[in-house]
Amino acid sequence: MCAKEPGALAGGDGWLYVHGVPRRPRLQIAGGLYHVHGRGNRKQVIYTSDSERRFFLALLWETAAELGWRIHAYCLMTNHYHLLLETAEPNLSDGMQRLQSLYAQRFNRLHDLTGHLFGGRFGSVLVDGNVQLVVVARYIVLNPVRAGLCATAADWPWSSYRATIAAGKPRHLYRDLILAQFASRASDGARRFAEFVAEAERIVRAARPPPP
Repeated sequence: MCAKEPGALAGGDGWLYVHGVPRRPRLQIAGGLYHVHGRGNRKQVIYTSDSERRFFLALLWETAAELGWRIHAYCLMTNHYHLLLETAEPNLSDGMQRLQSLYAQRFNRLHDLTGHLFGGRFGSVLVDGNVQLVVVARYIVLNPVRAGLCATAADWPWSSYRATIAAGKPRHLYRDLILAQFASRASDGARRFAEFVAEAERIVRAARPPPP
């Protein structure tokens, strides 16, 4: 089972993946593969219910379909989210502005709020190479494990992990690029990706201090 997430973003593990970079003009290219992340303004909660997470995902699939994106991985926490996506055209900013704006409008209307829901612009890092691809994919689905909310990535219902390793092909998620880095057959790739994630889960648990 998963614990309730605290309001603030838990610290990451640098040995797994470091995505913090100084602000610079956003690089947008056709065929770009990006790690995209956004968080609530002043670290405030952006999802207060499962229905709000479902609405965010519905907007994400709709945006991806309209702009020709492929979503390879995602994780929705409580005050932030992570996406691994591929853009056919240099339209990352247009799509993310649409996604965050429509979601924020509905969130503010439901909660009788005004002002910015998200803190500043979304963050994005261009993923370079197959090694970084699989490391970023693992980093994303391990977010709740690193935060101490779950023992395993499979315990968290609001990430792409379950769909990535499932026997059936997901409806919206493009998992083939990730699985192909591990094996030519999807079933073998899913098993090896699960092992890749499990290895990191063990390291995260071992690094935690013992209970008092």
